Amino acid sequence: MPATGFDIIGSRVVCATSFLELIEVDMATPDGAVGKRTVVQVGDAVAVVPVDGDDVVLIRQYRAPINKALLELPAGKLDIPGEDPRTAASRELAEEAGFLAGHLEEVAAFHTSPGFADEHITVFIATDLTAVPANPIGPEEVAAEIVRIPIADLPGRLAEIEDAKTLVGLMAFMLVGTNPNRPTAG
Repeated sequence: MPATGFDIIGSRVVCATSFLELIEVDMATPDGAVGKRTVVQVGDAVAVVPVDGDDVVLIRQYRAPINKALLELPAGKLDIPGEDPRTAASRELAEEAGFLAGHLEEVAAFHTSPGFADEHITVFIATDLTAVPANPIGPEEVAAEIVRIPIADLPGRLAEIEDAKTLVGLMAFMLVGTNPNRPTAG
């Protein structure tokens, strides 16, 4: 969709870390003025709804920015620029939850916080799972707990989910994942 007369005309890196950059951009407005905005550049990521029999598999993982553990879908960044989201989803599913998927179906794609960040997440439903050794990366993943929730219990458990990508993924699954007559994305 066109930017309706807005355009980025300049930018500078304020801070760069191993997984994000803080950028100040100069933005031309439709009336010819120039405004400044601060943007967090995170890039693309994936999240996976693992369906194992009658359960979905989630991870309870500590998150330092809010100093608490959240119940989340296995998820992560695309590690290589241009990486195929399906490849990243397969890697994250094995790394965090210890599964390989026989089938991955894309069910949602969204920007997490477009008011200040560029992060875009693609959500997949993973089925036909085979257990493999997990390969957690970092102290949060090493300490993470695998949590199985019966599919029938999902509607009543959404209130305990505080993570946006997990809410989007579980709601997308509840809309399309249990409908045997749904069209498939291949």
